[in-house]
Amino acid sequence: MTQRDQLLELLRERSLTTGDFVLASGARSTYYVDCRRTTMHALGQVLVGQLGWALLRDSGLEPDSIGGLTMGADPISYAISHTSALAGDPLNAFSVRKQAKEHGRGKRIEGCFEAGHRVVIVEDVITSGGSALDACAAVEAEGGRILGVLAVLDREGGGRERIEAAGYQVFSLFGINELLRAYEAAVSR
Repeated sequence: MTQRDQLLELLRERSLTTGDFVLASGARSTYYVDCRRTTMHALGQVLVGQLGWALLRDSGLEPDSIGGLTMGADPISYAISHTSALAGDPLNAFSVRKQAKEHGRGKRIEGCFEAGHRVVIVEDVITSGGSALDACAAVEAEGGRILGVLAVLDREGGGRERIEAAGYQVFSLFGINELLRAYEAAVSR
């Protein structure tokens, strides 16, 4: 089984739930994907780090740092950062708060980000694209340049198109149809 197959299986086992759900976008769905149940899992961390790092290398983007809106993006960007360091090509990570904190230095972006950085924004699940676009806006407001958006899962519901219409490339490890096919195959066994 490849690393990609392993990660897909983890997403199916740990992150996909069927039922009736209201998504962050406000849309209703018969399934919910909580990627954190995979991206915070020990094996999930290793697989997301390796596959995300490989996708970034293959993209040719060469960012200075990687991060996104807390908390969905955090384990992904940290896993990729860790993997990059092990590969001898360190890529530091950052987190974007939903809003600037009201104490300390009052920052919205925490970690290894500086004005002028070329950045890849990370997202666990792209649905409407709103979270990724919010992170993009925050980074650009602080002087960063967005090279693209990397997601673990694209729900294939228009979010990718919305992000691309804003001028950003989108890369994803999986599309929802692939995950749903894996679910259907497991149910029919």
